[in-house]
Amino acid sequence: MSPDGVAPDAAGDAPRGDADDVATVDAPEGGSEQRTPAAEGTPDRLSQLEQEGDIAADYLEELLDIADLDGDLDMDVDGDRAAVSIVGADLGQLVGKDGEVLDALQELTRLAVYRETGERSRLMLDISGHRAEQKRRLEELAARTIAEVRESGSPASLEPMSPFQRKVVHDAVAAAGLASESEGTEPRRYVVVLPAG
Repeated sequence: MSPDGVAPDAAGDAPRGDADDVATVDAPEGGSEQRTPAAEGTPDRLSQLEQEGDIAADYLEELLDIADLDGDLDMDVDGDRAAVSIVGADLGQLVGKDGEVLDALQELTRLAVYRETGERSRLMLDISGHRAEQKRRLEELAARTIAEVRESGSPASLEPMSPFQRKVVHDAVAAAGLASESEGTEPRRYVVVLPAG
């Protein structure tokens, strides 16, 4: 667990080989890759993402029925990925410790989408706001780290994180006008925030 109380997820957000879950070229193991923004979506891409969300929602509805759990599903498109959220009163067992069950369910849902479409999915699943809360805490950590780097003028390394966590930090750093890199090897890959030019 990192000093700010953010526990890295055991399972990554991205399928194997999709480091930091963004459009980027992986560096060799132990190296670093520079972040590049993902391409803007097209109307065709938007309809593809909406289809992924529909397939995922059908799969998750069946799963909730089998488990005899009540939950409302919300589908959206978030950037270049489909996003599905399940909200309900008693869904803690679907999140699990440190989001481990949620990560497994996300992978199963992505496989269900792949089975129907033949395309690998980057769909994001959230249950009871777990990922949204984790994202909020990571953005706070990124803001503190950005302030430290600006004040010191020196790079700052964070604790090892999952691909999902690293992506949140990279996005926050880029929005603040600084650069960041991922270094190290899984599962000890971490973000380095770099000072301005």
